[in-house]
Parts: sequence; C-alpha cells; structure tokens
Amino acid sequence: MWVTSSTQLARTPTAIALGKFDGVHRGHQRVIDSIIQHRDFTTSSPTYATVVTFHPHPQEFFSGTPRALLTPLEEKVQYLQSLHVDQLVLLPFDRELSALAPEDFVERILVEQLCAVRISVGADFRFGAKRTGTAKDLQAIAAKFSIPVEIICLETHNHSDIFSPGDGRVSTSRIRDALAQGDIQCANHLLGRSYTLTGQVIQGKQLGRTIGFPTANLQLPPDKFLPKTGVYAVRITIGASDAVKYGVMNIGTRPTVAGENLTVEVHIFDWHQDLYGEKICVYLEKFIRPEQKFPSLDALKSQIQADCVITRNFFHC
Repeated sequence: MWVTSSTQLARTPTAIALGKFDGVHRGHQRVIDSIIQHRDFTTSSPTYATVVTFHPHPQEFFSGTPRALLTPLEEKVQYLQSLHVDQLVLLPFDRELSALAPEDFVERILVEQLCAVRISVGADFRFGAKRTGTAKDLQAIAAKFSIPVEIICLETHNHSDIFSPGDGRVSTSRIRDALAQGDIQCANHLLGRSYTLTGQVIQGKQLGRTIGFPTANLQLPPDKFLPKTGVYAVRITIGASDAVKYGVMNIGTRPTVAGENLTVEVHIFDWHQDLYGEKICVYLEKFIRPEQKFPSLDALKSQIQADCVITRNFFHC
C-alpha cells in the first residue's frame, strides 16, 4: 500500500474513503468497502482505492495536546492493508487546511489534487472551516463535478444486543468509552476484532520471576490508547509467527511493589524463552479484575495463580 502525506505524490485517479478512521472499526470498514467494490483496473488509467485522512488528528491540532489513538499510524496502515486499500493519503492538518471552506476543500483537495472519481463517507462526517460541511453538503458540492458521493449509515445493532447497549451506533468514542470501563467484549464487538496492543519487549525489573510468573514488559507507541488498568485474559503472537499463545496481562503501576510508572506486562503460559527485543501482539479478550494492592508478595502470587486459572478456563487451554 502506498502511503504519502503529499497530494502531489498520490496515485490518481482515486476512489476516496474520507474520514479520521481511528480504530478502523466496523463502521469505517463499511465506508472503505464502498470504494474497494468500485475501483477499476480494467482501463489504461486505473482507479486507486484511497483512504484520505488527517494527520495529526484534528482534535490534537486544536487542543495542542497529544491524543491517544486506538490505531496509531503504523497499526492503522496494517489494518488498511488487510482491507486491500491501495493507498493512504495523510493530509497535514494545519491552520491552512482547517480554514478551508467546504467548497474549497472539495475543489482544491479532492478534485484538483486527488482527481477523485468517487467518494465514500460516514453519515456523521463533518469537514471544512469550523466543521460547517456535512456529508450531504459534500454530496451536493461533489455533484457539481459529477462525482458521486455515497453516504454510509453507521452500522447499527439491535438495542437489546448485550455487547452494544444504547443506540446501537458504532463510533470511535463508544469504543474508547468501553475500553476505559474495561468492557472488552463490547469494544471488540464494535471494532469487529480484538483490541490489540503491539510493541517491543524491553528490560523490566524482573520482579515477576521472583514469584514464579515471569513477564514480558511491553513498550508501546506513545500515542496508543490504553484501556482500564487491571488484569486481562489475552492471546499473544510473537514476531512474525502466527502461532497463538495465551496468558494474562497487567496494565498498571504495580502498587504492591511500590511501582510508580504505568507498565504493560504479559505473562505467557508455558513460555520460557528470552523475548527481549521481540515484537509481540497482545489481543485483549476478557477483563478479569481491576488492579489492586496486596498486603504481601505471597498474596499477590496467590491472586496471579487465580487469574491464570480463570484465563485458562476462559480459553480452554
């Protein structure tokens, strides 16, 4: 997949899926699927299925503070590749771009620079200065250039769905809320896959080894959104291997041993090899319990043993 932050280097003409796409969740996938189905490689000038998004995230630009993301850039690229997207265009979100009127954004960026022949957006898409443009406005403006715009209704579910209570809408904010509450089943349901933490194993204090539960300390991208602190049942893949391991993960400050910094530690069942420097992917499947302070290391060890039993029973492993 071709990735560029310059519209001059983009491959054209394009069929564009337009939005922020943080999480690449089930609703986003429907927006993207619309352009995948309509790309055309049968002519001498093929149409490239192109995701157009903004970098940095607009909220980060306006607030001036870093924003934790469900899918940092490297992770987003991997998911888009799996959806067979041809290219990703990262529009530099700066003062000039944020001040463009909706009409100017369509004409200058989408028509003149990206040579759009088709556009797909979610029903809640907003664009242009002060977010004044709606999906319907985009449809009307693009029609002047004979460019069809498909507006995708965000995927909905039955209100009684235990995994998706409320109005049934799929959105990045609902996924973030679910993760913050430790509701992994809901978050995974809305994402259409397991929420994943991917990073490199780094040297830790090796306290887990002293109580019989060695852990891999995971260094994550600094802008990765972390779910609620506590203990999780997880699946793990190591390096380029597709082989699945199982284990328990703790996100927290380790209050029992007077920890101060937030860490992500994974205990992999039946694993005894050195993992330092390895890239591992951790797939969150079940929230077991919140982080807590124990009166002794023996009490902590007993609880970890119980956590492992719960996890093994959950995975039937």
